[in-house]
Amino acid sequence: MPRHRPQEFIRFLKKIGAETPSPLHVHLIVDNYRTHEHPRVQSWLRRHARFHLYFTPTSSSWLNMVERRFRELTQKQILRGSFHHVPALIRVIEQYIETHNQKAQVFVWSAPVEKILGKIAKSKEALNAVP
Repeated sequence: MPRHRPQEFIRFLKKIGAETPSPLHVHLIVDNYRTHEHPRVQSWLRRHARFHLYFTPTSSSWLNMVERRFRELTQKQILRGSFHHVPALIRVIEQYIETHNQKAQVFVWSAPVEKILGKIAKSKEALNAVP
């Protein structure tokens, strides 16, 4: 959603709830915007106990690496295939991991401090500009 206000978050939760079969619990990993702390959101979550929120730590570059790994797996392996059943998909994922781990390299975070601080400053400006 273009904005991160409580009403958009509740709309998002309702959409997920409508698209997820009711006996299933919904586990969401969310960032640290404070939207979830709003009383309307808290009230909605209390009424919908099958929703469980987990929050990423501040400055969670590790989560970016997890997202990057899943994106790479999806682009290089999953999108190329056709899977008629779950065990076939699992085999392909396990084969990809095995092959990838044979030539694994340590990831070195290389973003300069100035670039990171510049992005933080831009984000603060954008947040302060929101009415």
